[in-house]
Amino acid sequence: KLRVLIRAESVGGYSVSVPALPGCYSEGDTLEEALTNIREAAELWLEDAAPLISADVLATHFLRISLRLCAFA
Repeated sequence: KLRVLIRAESVGGYSVSVPALPGCYSEGDTLEEALTNIREAAELWLEDAAPLISADVLATHFLRISLRLCAFA
């Protein structure tokens, strides 16, 4: 499972990131859009990393991508 960090922006919308995947960031005007975008970003990140990750680990990550809301200041 991958933890997703979500931050409501002062100018509107949300920024999101997956701390376990360096450089995996996205945003959206609504929470739903932000979560959809980060799921796609995480899947693309994992696809790009596929040559560097064992097949078992990669398959596990693809099957277990889940979004958990985590509040932070």
